Order: sequence, then C-alpha cells, then structure tokens
Amino acid sequence: MSGAVFFGCTFIAFGPALSLFLFTIAREPLRVILLIGGAFFWLVSLLLSSVVWMVAVQLSDKNNAIMQKGLLIFGVIFSVLLQELIRFGYYKLLKKANEGLLAITREEIMPISVQQLAYVSGLGFGIMSGAFSVVNILADSLGPGTVGIHGDSSHYFLLSAFMTLAIILLHVFWGIVSFDACEKSKWWALAAVVLSHLVVSSVTFVNPQYEGSLIPVYIITLTMGIWAFFTAGGSVRNLKLCVTCRDKDFLLANQRPR
Repeated sequence: MSGAVFFGCTFIAFGPALSLFLFTIAREPLRVILLIGGAFFWLVSLLLSSVVWMVAVQLSDKNNAIMQKGLLIFGVIFSVLLQELIRFGYYKLLKKANEGLLAITREEIMPISVQQLAYVSGLGFGIMSGAFSVVNILADSLGPGTVGIHGDSSHYFLLSAFMTLAIILLHVFWGIVSFDACEKSKWWALAAVVLSHLVVSSVTFVNPQYEGSLIPVYIITLTMGIWAFFTAGGSVRNLKLCVTCRDKDFLLANQRPR
C-alpha cells in the first residue's frame, strides 16, 4: 500500500510537469539548458533564504512563541520576494545573453521567443520548487507508519501532491506573466504576480485545515493559467481549433499528398 501511495502521489505531483518536459522541451537542447538554468536560480533563492532564516533564528529567542511565529511569517514573505527578485534577475540575464544565444545557434534571429523563455524558465523554477517541497513527504509515504492514526488527515500525502502540482503550474504561469510584464513595462502585472505568490504561500498557514488552503490555491492557479494563456498570445478561437484538431499548422503538418 505504501508503494502505491508513493507512486500515485509522485505521478500526481510531477506527472503534468514531466509531460510538458517530454513533449515541449526534451527535444530542444537550448530549452533544456534554459530549464536547468531556471532550476539553478531557484536553488540560489533557496540558499539565500535558508542563510537568512538560520541567522534570524539563531539571533532570536527560541523560547518566545510569538517571536518564532513572527519569524516564520517573515521567512515566508522574504522567501517569496527573493524568488521573484531572482526570477527578474534571470529575465535580465537572458536578455543580456541574447547575443550569446545567437552566436551559439548561428542564426540571424532569436531562436526562442520571450514567451518560450518564460515558459521554460518557469517550468524549471516549478520543478525544483516542487521537488524540495514534496521529496521528504514522498519518502515518508514509503513507511513505516500510519497517516492519521492520531486524528490527523489520512489524505495528507494526497493533498500534499495536489498542492505541489499547483505550485509547479503556478511557477510556469507566474513566469509567463512576469516576463511579459518586464518586457512591456507592465509593473502592475508584476506586482500582481508577487501578490498572488504571497497569497499562495500565506494560505498554507491554515493547515492542517487543508480545504482552507487547497481551494484558494487552485482558484488562483486557474486564474493565473487563463491570464498566462492570453498573455502568451492564446485566444478562444485558437483554443477551439486546437481542441477540434483544425489548427492550420496541425493540418499542414499532417497533410498527405494525393
């Protein structure tokens, strides 16, 4: 049973991200490099946040419950702001590396658009964030032990997997919206990304009342997904053509000579 829980929760948390990687990134070496770069930059934000958190805890009164709770809130806010600052820094780095990318690919135009850069780097952020969020939980799911034996939720592993899935997708959507905001100087959109990230991280404080955190997170995920879809150039018409397999590029690619 523990093995089934482990693999089931793993596929829930990382299945969509794995599909996105295999079908949209794995065949393009440049995209793979950019994804790894995005994952590395998220690790940098984690390292800096961890250093600040460790210093703050050591300098605080560990017996003061109110102070420790305040430090926890501070840590969440600082971590979110640092992640978004690192995302902005990665965007600036990719823009500066424009000429280098052109030299590597030996082409006259940029081989990857800003929207693609945002999508790939966002997926890198999300995969690494999800891995650090759920890897220990997945390890515990293999046992020994019984979840909920002391009155806690017996769906803890399942809910954690769905939360991780939402976080991974959100990083993709946040990346698309924030890169477009930086490109077009829409600072209100960038502020909205930071605010939504803060809200998603803050609602986890209501756990173990998981319905109080999971439902708002998925509402925000759906909202950001729609926003990212239209930001990337999507439209209702294109969506209908894609669903009905009537997209022009699809028809040209599958047209057979008579």
